[in-house]
Amino acid sequence: MARPAAIDVELRDPTPGRSAAGDIEPTTPASPVSSQPPSRREVEEGLAYLHARVGATAARVLESASFVYALIELVVERGLISIEEIDARKKQVAPRLLKRFESQDEGVAIQHSAHDKYEAQQEVQIDCASRLPLCKAACCKMVFPLSRQDVKEQVIHWQLGRPYVIAKGEDGYCHHLERERLRCTVHGARPLPCRVYDCRNDRRVWLDFERRVINPKIADPAWPHNLSAEERNAQGAR
Repeated sequence: MARPAAIDVELRDPTPGRSAAGDIEPTTPASPVSSQPPSRREVEEGLAYLHARVGATAARVLESASFVYALIELVVERGLISIEEIDARKKQVAPRLLKRFESQDEGVAIQHSAHDKYEAQQEVQIDCASRLPLCKAACCKMVFPLSRQDVKEQVIHWQLGRPYVIAKGEDGYCHHLERERLRCTVHGARPLPCRVYDCRNDRRVWLDFERRVINPKIADPAWPHNLSAEERNAQGAR
């Protein structure tokens, strides 16, 4: 018997012996209680543990889903409702659930790349230093999740309220950018997207790379959040 198409949400059953955050193994603080506020590392370890516990509920969710599918099969087999009616109602309910989820919790974002960032090679060398007066280090404002490798190294900071998206300052720039000279302070450990990003064909930044014609929206402090949906999905976007 055909089943209704699944809602496009992926749930992962954590692998035994590993945390739901992949290779990030939570640790239990062993130090005595201190009057000092927790360090960032302690906060990150606590959050990693929390995310692991949340991820562990995926198995329970999958178990619940099996009961739902079993119920659907029974009511369809007994002629109480058709599979077409269920599919039609699901298409109405799914957007509502997704909207509710997005408004309440952005979830955990992390790169699922197996590439070692230290082995990555940029295909083209861009004269960044000479272009900084024009682009204002726009690439350091872009938003992306870190990899498991980044998180394990505990060098690159991520947003505590939006794990594991790279940390930003109030001005929208990367936490690790030295503002006065627009220089990366963690260049040797920078994430994979920073190593391989090629801005030449990214119209969010350059209208004409060769002629050094910058996208005027770069001047807006809100960039790239001031871009339209079409502009955000432009070729070369990361």
